[in-house]
Amino acid sequence: MKTLFDKIWDTHVVTQIKGGRQVLYIDQHFIHEVTSPQAFAGLEKRGITLFRKDKIVATADHNVPTKNQHLPITEPLSRKQVNTLMMNCEKFDVPCYGLGHEKQGIVHVIGPELGITRPGMTIVCGDSHTSTHGAFGCIAFGIGTSQVEQVMATQCLILNKPKTMRINVNGQLQKGVSSKDIVLYIISKLTSAGGTGHFIEFAGDTIVNLSMEARMTICNMSIEMGARGGLIAPDEKTIEYVKGREHAPKGEEFEDAIQFWKTLYTDEDAQFDIEHSFETNDISPMLTYGTNPGMGIKIEDSIPDTNNTKALEYMGVSVGESLIGKKVEHVFIGSCTNSRIEDLRQVADFVKGKTKAEHITAMIVPGSKKVEKQAKEEGLDKIFEAAGFELREPGCSACLGMNEDKVPAGEYCVSTSNRNFEGRQGPGARTILASPLTAAATAIEGSIVDIRKYLN
Repeated sequence: MKTLFDKIWDTHVVTQIKGGRQVLYIDQHFIHEVTSPQAFAGLEKRGITLFRKDKIVATADHNVPTKNQHLPITEPLSRKQVNTLMMNCEKFDVPCYGLGHEKQGIVHVIGPELGITRPGMTIVCGDSHTSTHGAFGCIAFGIGTSQVEQVMATQCLILNKPKTMRINVNGQLQKGVSSKDIVLYIISKLTSAGGTGHFIEFAGDTIVNLSMEARMTICNMSIEMGARGGLIAPDEKTIEYVKGREHAPKGEEFEDAIQFWKTLYTDEDAQFDIEHSFETNDISPMLTYGTNPGMGIKIEDSIPDTNNTKALEYMGVSVGESLIGKKVEHVFIGSCTNSRIEDLRQVADFVKGKTKAEHITAMIVPGSKKVEKQAKEEGLDKIFEAAGFELREPGCSACLGMNEDKVPAGEYCVSTSNRNFEGRQGPGARTILASPLTAAATAIEGSIVDIRKYLN
């Protein structure tokens, strides 16, 4: 009896080596401008070519500006990194979706939307949130720069097999509660180290009922509880999502693929190293109050005493304080966690006919050129504009301080991104993680508000 993780992992093991480690074959390698330059340089230094260049796709996302992408990048380091990626991809003949390309976007958004990400695959990228692709029933995980070079040279990695964990979520979600709230709730219960050393399978009827976009949000943040990655068994929703996409199999090949995908599930008597279960009636809209994603509370709760005075001082909050009514200066809706068309539609539905608070800077950054185009075709851009929200161009943007979209020191940002570390959104920035709906309501109100106030 095998878990879904075991089934995929075991069929990708090339050989066993002394000490218990294994050589794992990698089906797909995504690269971007931050972790690839040293890897390309390493190959050149050793006179090695790419082992399987047809299994690599590149895009520029971390360092790109989200305004005036038709102009040269003004920030010198960002410009150098993006230009180096383009140069390396041209030199090594790797497909690259740079600025201005119709397929450019955040690496973990474009993989699924182009049909490159498919069930049963092993997928890596020099980026921790590669776990996003696990929503399709893949083993997908982030790797370091030296491993990026290793995959480029051999299409394999030498690894210890992770332990397994299953997290079951059952029940119907309350109004105003989304997949982002589910995963923030789980992390608040298990802590930011609760999944360390494990690959997590998310299961239960709540997970089954989620859209593919929502499943991607859950798997994206599995890394924030210390896990190696997260995955969800493929089903009819998965098949329907992949069908007809550019790189998806076609015709008979697609029918054969479906037959294989239908074998990708955890056997009934399979054993996990750890198992946890949660009920949705315990889950409310969530907020973080500290400096790691495990420091989260239900929106109606007060800040608990965690003995982490440093984090509370950095965030300018106190034990026993409620975050409802707390004034913020910025709202950021985007990142590889929440920048898909479903997220933008949800926000547009809520803000239609409303106007943001005057003091709020509200920024919406689509995850890809395809998402941006679709948003405009559906008229979402007009709704955002009327509400005072700015729709930007695709990129990682204010998720991290590696581009121009930084939050000033001491100011608060309610963000749909995945990390709230000290300085993550800029030196001294104070990040409160939340769902797109909570972020949108905060922008309208000008301070943190329980979204259920509007919905009930």
